[in-house]
Amino acid sequence: MEGSSTIRVLIVDDVDETREIITKLLQYEKDIEVVGSVNSGRQGLELTKQLDPDVVIMDINMPDMDGITASELLRDINDYTQIVILSVQGDSNYMRRAMLAGVRDFLTKPPQIDELIDAVRRAGQVSFEKRSKIKTAFAAMGTEKVTKALVSRGRVIVVYSPKGGTGNTTIAVNLAVSLQDDQSKVVIVDGNLQFGDVSIFLNLRPRNNLLDLTPRAKELDAEIIEEVLITDERSGVQLLAAPDEPLYFDNVNSSEFADVINFLRKIFAYIIIDVSATLTDVALSAFDIADIIIVITTQDIPSIKSSRLFINLSDEMKIDRSKIFFVMNRYDKRIGITPEKVNKNLNQPLVSVIPLDEQIVIPSVNRGVPFVLNDRSQPTSKCIIELSEIIQNKINEIRELEIQATQ
Repeated sequence: MEGSSTIRVLIVDDVDETREIITKLLQYEKDIEVVGSVNSGRQGLELTKQLDPDVVIMDINMPDMDGITASELLRDINDYTQIVILSVQGDSNYMRRAMLAGVRDFLTKPPQIDELIDAVRRAGQVSFEKRSKIKTAFAAMGTEKVTKALVSRGRVIVVYSPKGGTGNTTIAVNLAVSLQDDQSKVVIVDGNLQFGDVSIFLNLRPRNNLLDLTPRAKELDAEIIEEVLITDERSGVQLLAAPDEPLYFDNVNSSEFADVINFLRKIFAYIIIDVSATLTDVALSAFDIADIIIVITTQDIPSIKSSRLFINLSDEMKIDRSKIFFVMNRYDKRIGITPEKVNKNLNQPLVSVIPLDEQIVIPSVNRGVPFVLNDRSQPTSKCIIELSEIIQNKINEIRELEIQATQ
């Protein structure tokens, strides 16, 4: 936490006893101060205007306005306030809606003392960073220049799974195709530097790859980029391929990789990075740059365990949890490990559940034709398209917050 900064907390819950309990739990923490306590969503919005809290602890079920609606409206009032939602049940639909509303954490009632305090401190840290980081970065720029820069800057979406074999590349490729249109150019970067196979998934044979750019990372221009990238003519998506020999992976360092990605931001609306399960320096660099990190899990216990470990690790790496989007891939209703159980285990909402459909996905991979190009009406395609819409909405929210924070 920043020096002696105190996290200012507002409690919004229609149950008097709950507000009193939370206040008592927090009052012994020297770095946390409860600055207000109200019993309705509307009052919470009004008090947020007056008090400018760092964190709002919000009940999800209130008679006048539910917590998710209040959270959506709160974003328009205050650019920096982080929200921790409380709910009596860990319903996956509630969690998904809460994440889309910009909620920082989702806790079930009654929250454990350590769980609540940790959530408040994480949210407070994010609030402090958002207050200072953006303003510092653009302090010397005029409002018009800042707005133009933020609107035009491409957004980085990392697709990652802490366990191999979960369909990471399949989702990355189909997501890239789904996001591509005439107004929004997309490039997919194969960040699996040893065994990347994005080119196979697109049935492309690139002559050049990332190694043709990294030595010139400080002197890139649009012409150099055009020479190295290869275009999938069916979708319009462009590819920056991984090195063609596994032994060459060590020739790319994290600094050069970051320079290449930041240059691609000037050209493309979306940069999709498919990274390996191994946390290489390049993968960690991708996390640092990312606006959104999509983490893929499946219904098997090793995958869920690895996902849980990644959450813990992400806190250690100080990755903002609000930019981590969990996706369950290959969901099979016949298996007893449901999305709701995974939500509870991870304490992190699933923003998308993609069904198992081997008859669609496997032939698509073998032919090198993304399945969203073949049939957008299939359940798997619909889920990818829905995920792309969730991402677009989140990116728009991030962009608006960044612009507002500099004004």
